[in-house]
Amino acid sequence: MARIAPFDEHAEQYDAWFDRHRESYLAELAAVGELIPVGGKGVEIGVGTGRFAGPLGIPVGVEPSPRMAELARRHGLLVFEATAEALPFSDGEFDFVLMVTVICFLDDVELALREAHRVLRPEGALVIGFIDRESALGRQYRLKKDRSLFYRDAAFYSVQDVESMLSRAGFSDFAYRQALFDDPVRRARVEKGHGEGGFVVVRAFKR
Repeated sequence: MARIAPFDEHAEQYDAWFDRHRESYLAELAAVGELIPVGGKGVEIGVGTGRFAGPLGIPVGVEPSPRMAELARRHGLLVFEATAEALPFSDGEFDFVLMVTVICFLDDVELALREAHRVLRPEGALVIGFIDRESALGRQYRLKKDRSLFYRDAAFYSVQDVESMLSRAGFSDFAYRQALFDDPVRRARVEKGHGEGGFVVVRAFKR
């Protein structure tokens, strides 16, 4: 619950980041959008204030912070107050699951990935956006995390870490997009692969 408290107490401040850093936000949104399946029933886990689910047309979200959930509902989303490790859904209920900058705050990442696997239909897709700890941006986040209101208790992962956890949870067939490059000319671009962009999106399918 300690990781949730800052988001509940400072939800409006967190939400304002997307307006202050609009170029970065739009790059992240575009990177996620390239790997979201077209059509089907989706859910965003850790929906926050709805900054991704809303524009991407995902009507359902899960959010453990009551205040963040309240703000997301104002955007017309159906939000369940629950955690990623205990999803309030039936087996095989969704065609795809989205998580954006969520895994760094989870108490048990592997349990959350198994829960995502459970609620997906056969061959369903899990799309995860995260800050690559090995990138220039990831190193900045780690250096400054002790002074950050929101990332103080975050645990950052590399692409290899995430891919290994996805494999153990029963996912395969990985595809990647990356954004937020250190090079200012490329910063707002979305490119295939990983290794240079600070924000990485991976899509994997349920085996």
